Amino acid sequence: MKFPPSVLEEIKARLPVSAVVGKRVRLQKAGREWKGLSPFNAEKTASFFVNDQKASFFDFSSGKNGDIFKFVMETEGLSFPEAVEKLAAEAGVILPKITAEAQVQEEKRKGLHEVVELAAQFFEAELMGDRGGGARRYLATRGLDGEARTRFRLGYGPADRFALRDHLAGKGVPAELMMEAGLLVHGDEIAVPYDRFRDRVMFPIHDSRGRVIAFGGRAMSSEVAAKYLNSPETPLFHKGSLLFNHHNARKAAHDTGQVVVVEGYVDVIAMSLSGFPQTVAPLGTALTEDQLGLLWRMADEPVICLDGDKAGRKAASRAIDIALPMLEPGKSLSFALLPDGQDPDDLARSGGRQAIAEVVAAARPLVDMLWQREVEAGPLDTPERRAAFERRLKEPLGQIRDETTRKHYRREMDERLAQLFASAAPARQERGGGGQGNFQRGRGGGSARGGGFGRQVPPWLAGPLKASSALTQSRLVAKLRGEDQREAFILLALACHPDLLLRCADEIAELSLDGPAAERFRQALLDSVEDTLDRETLANRLAQPRVKEARGHLMAVTGPAERRKLAQDADPESVFDSIHQAIVLHHRARTLNSELRAAERALADDATEANFAWIKDVKARLETIEGTEAMSED
Repeated sequence: MKFPPSVLEEIKARLPVSAVVGKRVRLQKAGREWKGLSPFNAEKTASFFVNDQKASFFDFSSGKNGDIFKFVMETEGLSFPEAVEKLAAEAGVILPKITAEAQVQEEKRKGLHEVVELAAQFFEAELMGDRGGGARRYLATRGLDGEARTRFRLGYGPADRFALRDHLAGKGVPAELMMEAGLLVHGDEIAVPYDRFRDRVMFPIHDSRGRVIAFGGRAMSSEVAAKYLNSPETPLFHKGSLLFNHHNARKAAHDTGQVVVVEGYVDVIAMSLSGFPQTVAPLGTALTEDQLGLLWRMADEPVICLDGDKAGRKAASRAIDIALPMLEPGKSLSFALLPDGQDPDDLARSGGRQAIAEVVAAARPLVDMLWQREVEAGPLDTPERRAAFERRLKEPLGQIRDETTRKHYRREMDERLAQLFASAAPARQERGGGGQGNFQRGRGGGSARGGGFGRQVPPWLAGPLKASSALTQSRLVAKLRGEDQREAFILLALACHPDLLLRCADEIAELSLDGPAAERFRQALLDSVEDTLDRETLANRLAQPRVKEARGHLMAVTGPAERRKLAQDADPESVFDSIHQAIVLHHRARTLNSELRAAERALADDATEANFAWIKDVKARLETIEGTEAMSED
């Protein structure tokens, strides 16, 4: 039985070798690898090694080596198809039926790889040709010389609307393949599809095997609304699951034991040329769970390198919220904040390798950044504000799925709270606030733990735990089969107030959507601002039959309060505030839903009081979000 290579790669991407092998071999960390006793021969000295970066194992005692499929075949006596099926189930990957249609799809993927590679070669040639003069001068001003252009295969997409299309057509590439590869803009009302990337410096995006699968384009004109434009989602390209420069950084990360994460393509290139080839970047989005999983396969504690300004701290906060549920023993993040007004590219050009090394070496652990975020959120000069701070600080700790890690985070925060509040006691005494009024006794649920449920498991844990009917009907808890009301409001509000679309384009591009109509409508909005926002173009796109149908589905799930904000005479700033709040709640709800599923799995595996309390805590926070949204709709 033959499995598509793309499916095998996905399984290996989701299952580190150490996780698979660790179920049979007791592994110990050995530098950047793992070691243990051979599962194939009796021995007293470890000669069995696992390398997650190389996705392989090697047994010096027997000479056996290979990937996770080979290990399962050797240790469990399974055939290759049986090993694939077993590991696919563990990874949550659905195996396609090996049908003639599936084989056709796999052949199409191969064809798409060839088409995208041809496009990369075209862009490279254009950069060095007559039309690429302006792009070469721009790259020179950014310090991206011949070495950078060659190593990263930089290119240029000409301003001609049909330059790439005609070039590929001349090589026999059908327009359908160009569209499926994301190279052409097309739609029901577009009679002649045209090039997506026009007058842009091109940055090829590679998969883990080093194949070009998509592009990022930086506009040459300052008048273009979308400064950076990525390829859309395609059968080859899923931006939330990939990292820019991952294929180059893997070996460097293995050699150094470190991986550095920056925000942009140019930052990655500048860092790499300055002696930090272990640098990667998300693809125009906030860090995702899949990307964090890739990072942890490269290093145990990736360094998130961000601007030290307000935007950089906001990005750090988002990374913290993504990472918290996934933390486990030995896996975390650290944060290197750059001087205000500088990005990694600026630092690399002004200070070189030494300046970068100093910033990276000063990276702060995630626990420090979490503490600082909450301390700076507001004053602590009254008992009520201190109580709010304590509650605000402990709320995100409940997201940590690993019980041991969660316990140590709570203990750390308890100690910091005790020190912070104890240091305030003398000042309160001087004000006559009571000699015994220190806060040390209020540490992290100290007396609350004494009450507990007792040693006996409560009777309501004997059966499956069920959410209330109101909660299960909430869009915050259950993934709806249709469209999400919040997603619908965000997209429809931007369509009704086009000026706000320019302000929110980047955030909307990063938004994770559940509804198919929402996804289709979002793409129509983004296509309308890929160059500049033209109201007539926007109106024409929204009038396309499939987009118009999607708009109808979205309107059907909006409520009266939301529809009032969709009116043309609604105050734009008020609508903007509502959109921003909806986006924040959307991100928060998705994080909590993910945590709720983890808590439910934990309770199913181990019906303890701690896991039951975890579920109650997550549900309470979900209902708080629901209440916040309900208040905003009144």
